[in-house]
Amino acid sequence: MPSDSPAVVLTGASTEVMSELADLIEAAHPGIPVHAGADETLGELVGDPAAVVVPLLLGPDRSFETALRQGLSALPVLVSESLGPHPLLAEALHLRLAEAGLARADRIRMMSMVTAADGVVLGCRAADESAEITSVLLASRLAVPVVAAPIEDPAALAAAAGALRANGAQRIAFSPFVFEAAADELAKAAEAAAAEPAAPLGGHSSVAQLAVLRYVEALEAIYTGE
Repeated sequence: MPSDSPAVVLTGASTEVMSELADLIEAAHPGIPVHAGADETLGELVGDPAAVVVPLLLGPDRSFETALRQGLSALPVLVSESLGPHPLLAEALHLRLAEAGLARADRIRMMSMVTAADGVVLGCRAADESAEITSVLLASRLAVPVVAAPIEDPAALAAAAGALRANGAQRIAFSPFVFEAAADELAKAAEAAAAEPAAPLGGHSSVAQLAVLRYVEALEAIYTGE
């Protein structure tokens, strides 16, 4: 990217997660200025557009996105689409499972991977369309069934794991489809599903890659008039 590229401005996650992602983006794309958080410094950026604000949402949230666009309407910035659903989020979840010894890492593209777990409960904030799409994408990568359930609903988590076991799964993994959560919340969710937990997404490199993709898409849309 040229040195006068619009900045990437991350928003919608904790300062820690945004800082981790910002560091990854800066390392991979040194020509792009990156800001962890949409704050008063946005008004100091120069350019047209001066920045692309990337909401770190795992699925569309129209109320959040509308409020964000309205709040930034007086500034020379663009707002990208939400991150998900997207295959790169499934990739990040897959690699978190691999880090926990619950799946093999996908080191060779286009090859079927064998997973250590034979069923996955995808713990999400809401079992909505984005979570369902992500569960399908993750299942395709792992070649095992994946069932989404709200991370705050023990009964739903238990039912999801029960459905997997009814279909023959013996070792269940719990994959938190969130950027972060309190340790006790994750432990209770995994216990409700009687499943082995992986880490949440956090500041994963695949998420950073996706944030840059949304940044590029937003710029392409104005340059091509789409």
